[in-house]
Amino acid sequence: MTNLNKTLMNRATTSAIVLLATLLPAILLAEQDLEELQEQAVKSAVSKVAKSVVRIETFGGLEKVGRMLVGTGPTTGLAVSEDGFILSSAFNFIQQPSSILITLPSGKRAAAEIVARDSSRMLVLLKVNSDEKLVVPESIARGTMTVGQLTIAVGRTFDQNQPNISVGILSATNRIWGKAIQSDAKISPSNYGGPLVDIHGRVLGILVPMSPQGKGEVAGAEWYDSGIGFAVPLEDINRHLDKMMAGEDLFAGIMGISLKGTDIYSDEALVAAVPAKSPAAEAGIKPGDKVIEVDGAAIVRQAQLKHALGGKYAGDTVQVVVLRGEERLEKSIELTDKLIPYEHPFLGVLPMRDADVKKGIVVRFVYPGSPAQASGIETGDHLISLDANEIVDIVGMQEMLATHEPGAQVQLKLLRNGEKIDVELDLSKLPVEIPEQLPPAYGSKSEKADVETVGVVEIKIPEEQNSCIVYIPDNYRAERAHGLLVWIHEPGGFDQEKVVSRWKKYCEEFGLILLSPQSADPKRWRSTEVEFIRKTIDDVLANYNVDRSRVVVHGHQAGGSMAYLAAFGHRELVRGVAVVDAALPRRMQPPSNDPIQRLAIYSASASKSKLAEVIKAGNDRLGSLKFPVTTKNLGFDPRYLNENEIKELVRWIDTLDRI
Repeated sequence: MTNLNKTLMNRATTSAIVLLATLLPAILLAEQDLEELQEQAVKSAVSKVAKSVVRIETFGGLEKVGRMLVGTGPTTGLAVSEDGFILSSAFNFIQQPSSILITLPSGKRAAAEIVARDSSRMLVLLKVNSDEKLVVPESIARGTMTVGQLTIAVGRTFDQNQPNISVGILSATNRIWGKAIQSDAKISPSNYGGPLVDIHGRVLGILVPMSPQGKGEVAGAEWYDSGIGFAVPLEDINRHLDKMMAGEDLFAGIMGISLKGTDIYSDEALVAAVPAKSPAAEAGIKPGDKVIEVDGAAIVRQAQLKHALGGKYAGDTVQVVVLRGEERLEKSIELTDKLIPYEHPFLGVLPMRDADVKKGIVVRFVYPGSPAQASGIETGDHLISLDANEIVDIVGMQEMLATHEPGAQVQLKLLRNGEKIDVELDLSKLPVEIPEQLPPAYGSKSEKADVETVGVVEIKIPEEQNSCIVYIPDNYRAERAHGLLVWIHEPGGFDQEKVVSRWKKYCEEFGLILLSPQSADPKRWRSTEVEFIRKTIDDVLANYNVDRSRVVVHGHQAGGSMAYLAAFGHRELVRGVAVVDAALPRRMQPPSNDPIQRLAIYSASASKSKLAEVIKAGNDRLGSLKFPVTTKNLGFDPRYLNENEIKELVRWIDTLDRI
């Protein structure tokens, strides 16, 4: 480099330094000014809405809901009318308080009562007993909300004179199946019931805990201060506010159809079953119809249908278009809040899993006392048609039976030693008793695995810190679908050697894969880890041949509670939930029994368990919803299953593909 070039470079560097030194104070000052302006704007927005945000105090009621301690500290509400109506989150009232006090903008306190509830969006409407006029805030329409805009979560919990706030951005506008918007502000019980506002102080929505899978007042509360928070758009609430003011409770709208397939993001909305007396049935929807449109919106995938119906209420009427073959049919359907509990019908047989037939099913086992036994059906019979409809396979026959109810009469055609036999029988309901012995489900034994890796295999989900292992039995063969047992360990940690040793021989004998996801904290499970459990199941489904009718989530104590959450949160995957000394979470709202997504319950407990009464109440509740609930008495003292009881549980799993 020449001296001239060096001189020019030194001068340029010097000039740049001088220029930077000159501009840096201005840049820093501009940043400081920007921060001050934003702070002033936030204060102005909060000041604008503050008079509409009231403090709520609750007294009395429950101290504990399920295993969650609930306090009676101040909470938040938002005025929605001058004459004393206030909206808040249902979470704030889960303790069923005996009295409610509202601190009005003037500082006076007045009694209030719950007028109506919205069980779809988890809101309550209160009416305060006062003549003082409330200040109704300005709101913003959904259509003007923009992802990335500034949002402010406002509460009035800690100080009556000073609202508590959390600032973030609007991260999504169509969450929880169309019912909520999402903000990354740190939202917690201190904000629930308060407004989410924009930079101008206009209300976007009411802050509530929510979850895509869970239902109930506490669903989603575990995400507090995580940057995942939800608000129900005020525009959506205002459409139905008159009904709530008149004392009418609001419920999620149900059409009453079951869809074919398990992947809502790729499967078409093809109707598999329609429960009798449901709105869909009364409108003439039939199995085989394909939903292609709802209220003018095109439906290509099942998730789109769930979004289209997610925000609807019972009593709403939707315009549905279906294809029946090549025929386009338009139906007007009024949604309902509940269906008559569906009960699965039962023929009384177990199918062979490797029958050498192209279509139909071969009988592996006939249940004693079942309709099949009464009509003379025998082991080895080849069932080929039901009500003149050809039986294709096990799943196909289960779907055909799903259009019937217990007590219905059906016509069966079967082959026995080459002879066709017609059988007429009346269906019963699914049994809860476990057969004492079962014949093999396969005609021949599998002696050698055809995968390179058997035994314990580690599963790592990249975005999760949790550990997980899967045990592949030594005789695994890819052409045979294996059952999947998901073991959810109890608090205190995971003992891999103990768990694998306990289940190894049963995995080999009954064709099971053992999956053992582990909690991030060995001392406890968090309800948010249900999604991690789901991811581990998906991993096994992607890499091994799994029998979808025998996917069971099993847990002991708190692991059993997680098993319930996983089973009811992922009905499209799980077909059995087996718990030991574990209660159905008290605030959980189990979904309706589904004709296609079958789910059986196994519950074992001891009479001296501290949860004995709650376990029984949960089992009774599930039974009233027509789920088949098998109960096991473990004697006096709480414990896990012994060897004979494990064998019985494995036989229960082995019967989940019953017909």
